[in-house]
Amino acid sequence: MVKIENYLGTVCVSQDYFSTLVGNAVTTCFGVAGMANGNARQGIRSFFFRNKNFIDKGVLVRMSGNALVVDLHIIVIYGLNLSATVKSIVNKVRYTVEEATGLEVKKVNVYIDAMKSE
Repeated sequence: MVKIENYLGTVCVSQDYFSTLVGNAVTTCFGVAGMANGNARQGIRSFFFRNKNFIDKGVLVRMSGNALVVDLHIIVIYGLNLSATVKSIVNKVRYTVEEATGLEVKKVNVYIDAMKSE
């Protein structure tokens, strides 16, 4: 949960909202084959619910000061330019989160966990 305080009071934004927002933005980027598990909790959940696809898979959002830090664990398509793919993901995630929430995105960390061939 991310808490934002302003002159009107406190606004709480859930982790699920950020995960859904970022997950939708990342999976529509060119070159992304899918998301990988980002932590042990997501790995255990994926083990028990193998047939179900979770939108927050591979997305971790946390506060650092007054800005957000987004960690992404992705699977890319083999043969594409990784640098261009990652730059595209970073720009899209930053733009989507800042437009939807008004919060500054300090950093987007992209971890390529696997590659898939088509």
